[in-house]
Amino acid sequence: MKDRLRNLYVLQLIDSHLDELDELKGDLPTEVNTLEGQLGELQEKTEELESSMKNAFAGRNEADSQIIGLKEKLEKYQQQQYAVRNNREYDALTREMDAATEMIIRLEREMEDLEGKASVARTDIETTKSQMEELEKLLDEKRAALAEVSKATEEEELRYNHEREKTTSRVSKSDLKAYERIRKAKRGKAIVPVKRGACAGCFNRVPPQKLLELRQNTRIHTCERCGRILVSDEIAETTVDVA
Repeated sequence: MKDRLRNLYVLQLIDSHLDELDELKGDLPTEVNTLEGQLGELQEKTEELESSMKNAFAGRNEADSQIIGLKEKLEKYQQQQYAVRNNREYDALTREMDAATEMIIRLEREMEDLEGKASVARTDIETTKSQMEELEKLLDEKRAALAEVSKATEEEELRYNHEREKTTSRVSKSDLKAYERIRKAKRGKAIVPVKRGACAGCFNRVPPQKLLELRQNTRIHTCERCGRILVSDEIAETTVDVA
């Protein structure tokens, strides 16, 4: 059990060092992720707008083609009117001509609407691409700054991550799961020692009986107030830090 507690405490020390290195990067990782997300959204918007513009132009061209065909029919009907033999044939041709004329008017309005949609989409595409250029410039700056900071801490991060891999291999899955859960809830501090009879995480006093049990190192104890895992002063003082 003592080794079990010691391995968990070592894992906490390693993660605390990694957290400190992350803090040196400030908000840069978050800013880079945010900008990448925004850039991705604008890219999707641009693709949707380009598709909309393409469809609008295709619809306009199709309507224009239909209008040309209808106008050809109108000319044909007009020529046929001179050759009709009775009123019934004349009325039938007139109805066909009226229908063709109405269809042309409808298609012309549709063409105007589609042209308008395509024009709006084209303008939106230009605006969106301009926004993307600005974001890409800012993202390049943030990435360069992050790369510079990361380079300065790269060796330490690699060493700590290597030590973390070795340590986690000695921790059971159930302990690791509990550790990660508490660590997430307690801003990185899942395991703390007892200092001067109090939890080093929330500074709540630890009952004398629990202090005695803690020093025996026979089971895992948690703080009654904050829920962090507690380790005895013996483990805290005799554990060799990887720093």
